[in-house]
Amino acid sequence: MPKTVLITGASRGIGRACALGFAARGMNVVINYNKSEAEAKSLRAEIEAAYGNVRALTVKADVSDAGEVSAMFEVITAEFGGADILVNNAGISISGLFTDITDAERDRVFGVNVYGAFNCTRAALPYMIHEKYGRIINISSMWGVSGASCEVHYSASKAALIGFTRALSKELAPSGITVNAVAPGVIDTDMNARLDGDAMRALCEETPVGRLGAPRDVAAAVLFLSSDEAGFITGQTVTVDGGFLM
Repeated sequence: MPKTVLITGASRGIGRACALGFAARGMNVVINYNKSEAEAKSLRAEIEAAYGNVRALTVKADVSDAGEVSAMFEVITAEFGGADILVNNAGISISGLFTDITDAERDRVFGVNVYGAFNCTRAALPYMIHEKYGRIINISSMWGVSGASCEVHYSASKAALIGFTRALSKELAPSGITVNAVAPGVIDTDMNARLDGDAMRALCEETPVGRLGAPRDVAAAVLFLSSDEAGFITGQTVTVDGGFLM
């Protein structure tokens, strides 16, 4: 019986690449989105056209809202019984001086990036614990490892995911569930499209491999950590940054 994966924020970028990668492995894919309905449905159609044996499902939910997450998991339970793999990918960024960020902006960043992962993990665990199997992958950031000037709130939220990963992995290991994080570097996604050309060129030059990362680079790490071959790896943060933080 094929496994089922839920990817939050799956309609674009890293989430989209992950969805395509899991579908290629014959897994059922739940594509979570909040605002990007057209992109999510287009991805579902692409998966169904390319992989006739794969079931793809789109579900709208703001992961920062525990009620919406609960409703999403009711749909997943009805369709698939539960999610064997959870990729907490949904995230938002914010830039600016620490003193200029409003409380509402701060709360939104932590609501999606941190509490979104909390909400989805809590909802996914009953099924995983019952099955004595699960894979949870949290998408952090290299800025969660090193910190970034003028991105204090974003960096702090992504650092929180690393602490969440380390602590939860110890709690869930006896239940056959692994918990790991992936910390991308500068990836060619919509989130980084706000940077001007000079900033992107500078970041590219600072990356030892000499290029920006692609969503598929991050997806490859996620797919490995989700595999049975990675069953002895838990509590780790895999940095996919082309050597940026070396």
